[in-house]
Amino acid sequence: MPESINIVCPHCNAVNRVPATKLGAGPKCGKCKSPVLDGRPVDLTAANFQQQLGRNDLPVLVDFWASWCGPCKMMAPVFTQVAQQMATQVRFAKVNTEQEQMVAGQYAIRSIPTLILFRHGNEISRQSGALDAGSLTQWLRSVI
Repeated sequence: MPESINIVCPHCNAVNRVPATKLGAGPKCGKCKSPVLDGRPVDLTAANFQQQLGRNDLPVLVDFWASWCGPCKMMAPVFTQVAQQMATQVRFAKVNTEQEQMVAGQYAIRSIPTLILFRHGNEISRQSGALDAGSLTQWLRSVI
């Protein structure tokens, strides 16, 4: 792992350079002073999507979901649970496909929930369908 990594603040979208040895110490944003690794999924929109994906050195796992989707509702607490457990390894994010149809269309989302793992803005893996916590963690560890 490099000496320091870039992490985009989930609150103000500022890029923060964090020493790799300090990832578990609750680093705060230099601009807004909020935690940059708070273990909660980031809500992505067309406005912050590219900044969050392209400027984060951590891989970014995006959950494409909709409020009317039963499997999405079942998986939401699992996604949040795994986000807390893996906060220093992966940035977790969510895209509401009803509100962000252009973003969903750009990635050819045909079924939901769909999870896409990105590294430096490039898709590296995709998984469709709801997963339990163990399966999600296992899948992530196999691809990061």
